[in-house]
Amino acid sequence: MADRGWELHSPISICQKLWHKISPMTESQVSHVLKTETTPNPFSSSLGPILSLAGIFFLNFLSRIALSPLLPTIEKDLSVGHGEAGSFFLLISLGYFAMLLASSIVSSQLNHRKTILLSSVLVGCALLFVSMSQDLWGIRLGFVLLGMAAGLYLPSGIVTLTALVRSQDLGKAIAVHELAPNLAYVVAPLLVETFLRWGSWRDVLMVLGFASMLSGFIFGFWGKGGAFRGEIPNTKTLSSFLFTPSFWFMVIIFTLGIGGSLGVYSMIPLYLVVEGGMEKSSANALVALSRIPTLGISFLSGWITDRIGPKRTLRVIFVGAGVMTSLLGLTSGSWLSLIVFLQPVVAAAFFPPGFTLLSKMSSLGIRNLVTSVTVAVGFLLGGGVIPSGLGVMGEVSSFRLGFVVAGVLFASGALLIPRLRLVEE
Repeated sequence: MADRGWELHSPISICQKLWHKISPMTESQVSHVLKTETTPNPFSSSLGPILSLAGIFFLNFLSRIALSPLLPTIEKDLSVGHGEAGSFFLLISLGYFAMLLASSIVSSQLNHRKTILLSSVLVGCALLFVSMSQDLWGIRLGFVLLGMAAGLYLPSGIVTLTALVRSQDLGKAIAVHELAPNLAYVVAPLLVETFLRWGSWRDVLMVLGFASMLSGFIFGFWGKGGAFRGEIPNTKTLSSFLFTPSFWFMVIIFTLGIGGSLGVYSMIPLYLVVEGGMEKSSANALVALSRIPTLGISFLSGWITDRIGPKRTLRVIFVGAGVMTSLLGLTSGSWLSLIVFLQPVVAAAFFPPGFTLLSKMSSLGIRNLVTSVTVAVGFLLGGGVIPSGLGVMGEVSSFRLGFVVAGVLFASGALLIPRLRLVEE
């Protein structure tokens, strides 16, 4: 009996059960799934699957932004400058960009559910690769692989999410999903400081790697939604949006929105240590505390989006984020600490109206393609080029000037909102 029990719970048995859960379906099963999983439901009845996706997204996002509070330690351990350290985010974004563009091919061959599972497992493998790499080129390659693995998730995650709920509840559903990155912003500095007390930055990445793989297996067994394939890219589907001005306006909007949140966050701890005169532990603690209010702002932003519309909501957010980002470079002392709290509150409000607008720009059939390309370019520029540029600015001039320039760019995003044209328009 003991041997039988071990067999039932052995790794081979577990993998067999997991494969059975995600194996190809018969034609009748596919028809049933398409009918049930692409039929929108009220928000309350879809909350469980939405939270499941949010949990996957949390570890996906945490795995990338944990680099930010680790940056001062990595700089010292690898003996690299601010520009080189900032370029790590560009490498992650390059991988993210490449795989976001290719994610539609993957989801069209598998399905959105399997793609989400694959992303979680590969993120874990990439983190383990970085943690075990002993030379700088190996670490650089690992960060590119991390970006590629993480890039598989978002298009499939967003399409799965938007297929679960009714249009009038979309803002609230996306707000719950966006709780994941906002929570990751809070957890990352605290997690890093906790683990650095007894280990190295490599240990932090190793723990996150195992956690990501575990979350993927859990989703494979018990997750719901996404058991339908994405649209494969072709000339007709790509030309349906690539040659429309609204699409490229949306790309710029996402670049600025991601830059105001992820791009600024990536360099804040290093800025506070180098030019703010703070100790590393104090800077990470301040950054973690500053992200706590963002946990509620996503829900507020989603609620406002459903009430007054995403366009009006975004105009206010861009102006506010621009002003607050510029003030990061214009203030010091206690005023700087206050702005460190206020800037992410405004910037984090971007994503519920941003993704709501993005989902309304196309039909469900090509939504994964539109999401892939838009977010790919947005993350490459907003999450890669902007923090890399801030790092270079901090090396050749000052971080302060970089934040002022970035703030002006973010505020200019409000001018593009009226130019967007949605499907229903």
